[in-house]
Amino acid sequence: MSDSITPTSALNPNSSGGSLPAVLRALKHRNFQLFFSGQLISLVGTWMQSIAEAWLVYRLTGSSLLLGSVGFASQIPVFLVAPIGGIVADRYDRRRIVIGTQVASMVLASILAALVLSHHIRIWHIFLLASLLGVVNAFDIPGRQAFLVDMVGKEDLMNAIALNSSMFNGARIIGPAIGGILVAKIGEGWCFFSNAVSYIAVIAGLLMMQVPHREYVGPPGSHLSHIIEGFRFARQTGPIRALLMLLGLVSLVAMPYAILMPVFADKILHGGARGLGILMGATGVGALLGALTLASRSGVRGLGRWVAISCGGFGFFLALFSFSRHFWLSTALLVPVGFCMMLQMSSSNTLIQSMVPDHLRGRVMALYSMMFMGMAPFGAFFGGALADRIGAPLTITFGALACLGGALWFGLQLPKIRVEARRLIVAQTMAGGEPSVEMTSRVVEDR
Repeated sequence: MSDSITPTSALNPNSSGGSLPAVLRALKHRNFQLFFSGQLISLVGTWMQSIAEAWLVYRLTGSSLLLGSVGFASQIPVFLVAPIGGIVADRYDRRRIVIGTQVASMVLASILAALVLSHHIRIWHIFLLASLLGVVNAFDIPGRQAFLVDMVGKEDLMNAIALNSSMFNGARIIGPAIGGILVAKIGEGWCFFSNAVSYIAVIAGLLMMQVPHREYVGPPGSHLSHIIEGFRFARQTGPIRALLMLLGLVSLVAMPYAILMPVFADKILHGGARGLGILMGATGVGALLGALTLASRSGVRGLGRWVAISCGGFGFFLALFSFSRHFWLSTALLVPVGFCMMLQMSSSNTLIQSMVPDHLRGRVMALYSMMFMGMAPFGAFFGGALADRIGAPLTITFGALACLGGALWFGLQLPKIRVEARRLIVAQTMAGGEPSVEMTSRVVEDR
């Protein structure tokens, strides 16, 4: 992407980090400290629930198709409702939006825990609650992503995105491991209960924040016209369009590997619930390393190339995983799978947020949500159905090959979109009130 963009902070790594190491510089902001600590606790619970829900569905049904169908039910609302969530994030107080979504998520987790612990759970309950959680996420994801810039400002936004991803994947290591043990020892219900309790931490952190009031200053018009404005901006902006298309492809064809992981853990690798936790934890280790790699950077130069290479690496190692029949080899292969996946997703997020104007941030991040999570349900549904017919390993192989093709396509697009990407990033840097090195010294297209 914009290989010649080097923000001011890249020239002086200590300028935004104070006494903190460069990799942690966003934590100098009190609001982000509160968000980070509370969200870390909550996300451990979220991953515990994710592993327990997948195992519960598999235990009740033994069906790959229903595993994929529950994934479809939980994520299709993001695809359908996220545009509304985006305009809400641009028009209203983002902190209050995130508080509301966290409270709603806590209530849904409590209901699921009560149903399981009382032995009244049915598969349709899981579908209904998963769908409702998807609606909540359709407002939570664009609101929370857009809220990052309110907490840390533009100067530390890239680091905040990377640390947010690090936190997500640190929890991804701990949560599945704890969840797998709890499921094996005392059942799924206590995982759901623990998740419900964990939301208290993030809600408390959000309530303790002091965020300046932000007035909506967008042009007059209907909600529909503003939603269309966000779609139009993304469609007409080459770099953002290319990033979103690649995200959508990967989510559609490659991300279903996570939905099919219970099948690998049980029937192929013979690891059971505990093995499922280890496999998911290995992916989390790699993803955490990928997010920390991005956090160590202080500029966006070269991130476009990172997106292409990491997407290709994701497909390559996922293909190797699909062929493995040894538990610990499969576990080892999931580390680079997680690393490449997270590096692509976080780098794409950073580039998009660097290019988008503030007044469109919520709506464009809603499109990011639609491509990242909204396409996944279609992949989960068709992946589950295909796995029922040809098996989980071959299904994953086809997705990995498509992912490799997407990486090649994006790499070929880079020379065409680099100039526009650089122009957009410079414009947003100037809008943030910071001098741009490129505007005062050099503008060199790195071929």
